[in-house]
Amino acid sequence: MTRVVVPVRYPLTKHSRRTLESAIEVAREHEAALTVLYVNLYQESKRVTRADLKRATEREFGSLDRVRYVVRRGFLVEETILDEIASEGADIVVIGNKQAGRWRRMLQKLVDDPNIDEYLRRNVDCEVITVQAA
Repeated sequence: MTRVVVPVRYPLTKHSRRTLESAIEVAREHEAALTVLYVNLYQESKRVTRADLKRATEREFGSLDRVRYVVRRGFLVEETILDEIASEGADIVVIGNKQAGRWRRMLQKLVDDPNIDEYLRRNVDCEVITVQAA
């Protein structure tokens, strides 16, 4: 089965809601399973649970089929997201353009010409869909 992963902020921001809405559409179009991902940073005191993430998502979009809610802890958001994408074996990743910008800055430290789509395809073999802010 196709797997779509969408990293979001919590509480859901306007941009995260737009990104999540796009990911839900993509998952429906591909009859795919969806993973909604939030990263709890070790250095922050915020403790978000899977139940929190599920409630917030269902409050916005209603009950959804084939959805998995994942909360991971990490030091760097981008690295933790990449780990989850790889461990899920994601076929499609839906990210907001703000997240893409952070990944671009991170990659600039490693390579000369950071192309997020190309980097993810090369490193985790998936399609990347970037959602523009509304």
